[in-house]
Amino acid sequence: MSKKLFIRSSFAIGVCLVFAVLGVVAAQAGFENWYFSLQRPWFEVPQGIFSPVWIIMYILMGISAGIVWSKGFYHKWVKTALYHFGFQLFLNGFWFLLFFAFQKPFLALIDITALFILILITIRWFRIVNATAAYLLVPYAVWVLFAMALNFEIWRLN
Repeated sequence: MSKKLFIRSSFAIGVCLVFAVLGVVAAQAGFENWYFSLQRPWFEVPQGIFSPVWIIMYILMGISAGIVWSKGFYHKWVKTALYHFGFQLFLNGFWFLLFFAFQKPFLALIDITALFILILITIRWFRIVNATAAYLLVPYAVWVLFAMALNFEIWRLN
């Protein structure tokens, strides 16, 4: 691993983990009273698993973004890929606010659906720049798809 790749990946992981912390703060606001009062689907993930999986996803996202960034921000494909990445990261953080802090499952469902579509577009752009970076986002896409199904069921049941 080159020094440039290590520095850029470390920075990108740090940025992603900031969003993870914001998500935890937002989730804490809604977990205690609201979330546990909801009817939840049978396929709900235990609370002790949900957070660690998200942290792993944020780390993979950061490594992926660092790989793309290390290809040179001057290149228009790299810029386009990273702009998509940044926008999906914003939607990711916004989902936690909508779902937990504002307690709006339907609005969160709209957000996470847009997030999933944008992740797929980001994977496509990352693939143009670097296949490994794209493949690192696939578990994230699968996890968000699962979270979207969970979000839908919670909205439907309540």
